[in-house]
Amino acid sequence: MSDSHRNVDTKNDSFQLYDLRVEVICPPGERILCGAKAGDHFTLEGEMLHLPPGQGFSIYSLAAVLPLLAAKQRATHPNDWMTTDGEIACPDPHCKSRLKVERIGLRTFRHSEVTVVPLDK
Repeated sequence: MSDSHRNVDTKNDSFQLYDLRVEVICPPGERILCGAKAGDHFTLEGEMLHLPPGQGFSIYSLAAVLPLLAAKQRATHPNDWMTTDGEIACPDPHCKSRLKVERIGLRTFRHSEVTVVPLDK
């Protein structure tokens, strides 16, 4: 076990994650093949993904961005590419759209409210 995990404060079991907004970016005049429109988006708050009423989102586009979201929610070093890079290409090589991932807020969670696994003492 690493030293950073040996002395866990079980009285304050809070941690923070960034809320994210993932927005479709479409170059003007380009044919978009995934059914998206510029500005289509969803937000991620903790583990909950929220779509605006009446708006869909391509499962293929979601599959392209999903593996990065947990990392984007966490604090990263300023020099880490995960901090600076925020656009993901559409998985269809013939589609010019991109998915822009932005950190839009910070939310506090408690370990005891999201898992039954105890913190090490």
